[in-house]
Amino acid sequence: MKTHFNVHFLEDSTETLRAIAHPIRIAIIDLLSNNGQMTVTDIYQHLQIEQAIASHHLRILKNKDVVVVERDGKNSLYSLTRPEFHEIIKTLIKVL
Repeated sequence: MKTHFNVHFLEDSTETLRAIAHPIRIAIIDLLSNNGQMTVTDIYQHLQIEQAIASHHLRILKNKDVVVVERDGKNSLYSLTRPEFHEIIKTLIKVL
């Protein structure tokens, strides 16, 4: 395949987009963008989903460096690693 992108970039980009490409994960990115740091409890209550489901999706986003987790005593606070991840969501809204 001829492209000006290197293979490593293309593979990483594809994997990151796959990690984002789920309705719950898009909603989590939007929540974190609008609210900053949130606990898993805040997230699952706001989205009205089970805690295990929220944790599963947060783990996927964390593994692809979309979110970062910071410990605060007993709580784990999740936040976006970069605000540009929300820009991807906003771009989708514009084009769809």
